[in-house]
Amino acid sequence: MRKDGFTLIELMVTIAIMGIAASIAIPGFARWLPNYRLKSAARDVYSNMQLAKMGAVRENSTRRIVFATGAGSYSIWSPGANGNWDGYAGDDVQVKTVDLSSYQSGVGYGSGNATKAATTAGGALPGDNVSYNPPANVVVFNSRGTCNAGYVYLQNNKNTTTYGVGTRTSGVIRLLKWNSSTATWE
Repeated sequence: MRKDGFTLIELMVTIAIMGIAASIAIPGFARWLPNYRLKSAARDVYSNMQLAKMGAVRENSTRRIVFATGAGSYSIWSPGANGNWDGYAGDDVQVKTVDLSSYQSGVGYGSGNATKAATTAGGALPGDNVSYNPPANVVVFNSRGTCNAGYVYLQNNKNTTTYGVGTRTSGVIRLLKWNSSTATWE
């Protein structure tokens, strides 16, 4: 008579090996996860800036992104049917809102360990981590795809990594990461 299966000893050895592998992998994963979430949030800001720019060009209108640092969010707005900005009231349309806490805990506005602004000239970082038209914190894309210049700075809860997402007046959108070892934006 043939018996298929595993013995109790084989099963216990397999479980022990899996436990050892998990105890080695979990701390590394825990260190990697905050930076992954931050990078994801920075890429989404970049993508949403592209969305606002293309929407303005497509509709031959303007689009605004309003960065609400106190609330930890930002939103994309389009003027309503009348084509005029009514102070985010009236018929203005909120196209999209992104809450930075949706990337789980640890992502928010901040300059982390960066020591200078991401602009070509460098300089001081903005106090509220958004350099668009202080204190309004608004970037406006027009029908030609150009906009006002500025940056938004994001950090993780460990303050070890910082991303700057911004625009030039030509409409070029940039995503930069602070390199602590060279003290430069890359």
